[in-house]
Order: sequence, then C-alpha cells, then structure tokens
Amino acid sequence: MSAYDPEAEIEASRAPLMDHLIELRKRLLICVLAFIAAFILCFAFAGPLYVFLVRPFQAAAAYHAAAGGTHVNPIDLVLSMLHLRPLPGDGEAVNLIYTAPLEILFVKMKLAGLGAVVLAFPVIAFQLYRFVAPGLYRNERGAFLPFLLAAPLLFLLGAALVYYVMLPFVMLFSLGQSINQDGVSANLLATVSDYMNLATALILAFGLCFQLPVIMTLLGLAGIISSELMAKGRRYAIVAVVAVAAVVTPPDPISQLMLAIPMCLLYEVSIWCVRLIEMRRKTADEAAESAA
Repeated sequence: MSAYDPEAEIEASRAPLMDHLIELRKRLLICVLAFIAAFILCFAFAGPLYVFLVRPFQAAAAYHAAAGGTHVNPIDLVLSMLHLRPLPGDGEAVNLIYTAPLEILFVKMKLAGLGAVVLAFPVIAFQLYRFVAPGLYRNERGAFLPFLLAAPLLFLLGAALVYYVMLPFVMLFSLGQSINQDGVSANLLATVSDYMNLATALILAFGLCFQLPVIMTLLGLAGIISSELMAKGRRYAIVAVVAVAAVVTPPDPISQLMLAIPMCLLYEVSIWCVRLIEMRRKTADEAAESAA
C-alpha cells in the first residue's frame, strides 16, 4: 500500500475556475433558500417570538412592582427567568407602545431575520464546509468540523446569558431610575422598537463575543499566534475586553461586568486550547522524526 501523500490529494481535488464558480453558486443558492424558508417560518411565529423576548422585561417589572423600589434578590429574578420560581403576584403586565404605523411590522421582520440566521446556520455552515473541504488536507477536514459545532453552541451560550441574566437586570436597573416626587414623575414608557433593538443588539454582541475561543484557536491552528504570546499579552487582552464591553453594552457597570468577566474566562480557555494544539503538534513532529 502506498503512503498517504497530502500534496497528491490536493492535486486530485483541483478543479477549473468555472467549476469552482458553479459550485459556489450552488452552495450560495442553498444557503439563500434555507434563509428564506427559515425567515418565513419565523415570521409566521413572530408573535410568540416577541412574547418570548419581552419576558425579561416582564420579570423585571414584576419584581420592581413587588419590591416597591427596594432591593431585589438577584437569585430570585434569575430563578423566575428559568421558570424555577413564579413571578411575584400574577406577573406585571408590560405595555410596550409603537409610534409609527409600520413599526411593529419592521420589528417582526427583524425578529424573523434574527431567528432565520439562527435556524439556517447549520445549513450555511455545512455548505461552507462542503465548499472548502476539497481544498483541505484530510487531517484539516477533521479539525474543521469541531469549530462548526462549537461556534453555534458558544453563540447560544452568550444569547442565553443575555436572555436569562443580563436583560432582566438591565430592565430592572432602568425601571429603578423612575422618579415620583412632589407631584413630578418620570417613568419608563418603552417603545417596541427601542426594547427589541436593545435585546437583539445584546444577543448579537454577546453571541459574537463568545466566539473568542473559536477565533483564537483557529489562529493558533494556523500558527499565527502561540499560547506563550497570548499569556504574555493577557493584560492587554483584559484592557481590550473591558473596552469592548463598554462599547457594546448599556452604560452601566453591571452590564459591562457581565460581558467582561465571561470574556476574560473565555480568553483563558483560548490559551489552553492553543496550548493543547501546540502539544499535539509537537507530539506529531516527534513521532515523524522518530519514524524517519
């Protein structure tokens, strides 16, 4: 049996430019069709999606009303979001308004678009893999698949942190800023688009920021960075994380810490992932040298 020749495998998989363009068109068409189908499905359920995303606001309003402006136990709030504890009373009614005739339609379309990206991502990722796989070595194909699985899982983890923890506390903080003194009042009356813009922006920001281990591990796999370099630059990375958290979150320290702390932990995870890749690469090189 002849030895495995990676260069021969690449040469055998080469195709003319026109074949690549036809293949690209086919993959893009499948991705677009998957997105359109997911968009139509999500738009049909835009109402339940809207109710689902408003629940953090409802939980915050219920605890704010029950506490009468005093301190709220954060554990109780999180347990209520996880459906492990009922909301105080029957749950506070949340009345979001819209001030433009088509505002609610655009909000539903935005929700459908966000849901379509999430639902269609497995199809898009698989089509991406099928397009680039012929240009990868056999061992690189096996290394590429875990990242396709890790990316959506980390995105969902970031989105879950926003939905179950961050959004309720942000809205509770916002409700706590109301003023009712000496016949003067200032109370929160949020519009549908304002709240949905906040919710979707936070979900996207956290979901993308939680891709840090995937990005750093890919860079380590490509040999662009090393675990030693990442460890030495830890202080600068923390400063960059705090700066990113200050930009993408509302201007309150709680929200910024909720993003900065997980990102710092994910950076440490990234260092260990790159270190593991380096150890496996070193072992493979030693085995190749001993075989030679």
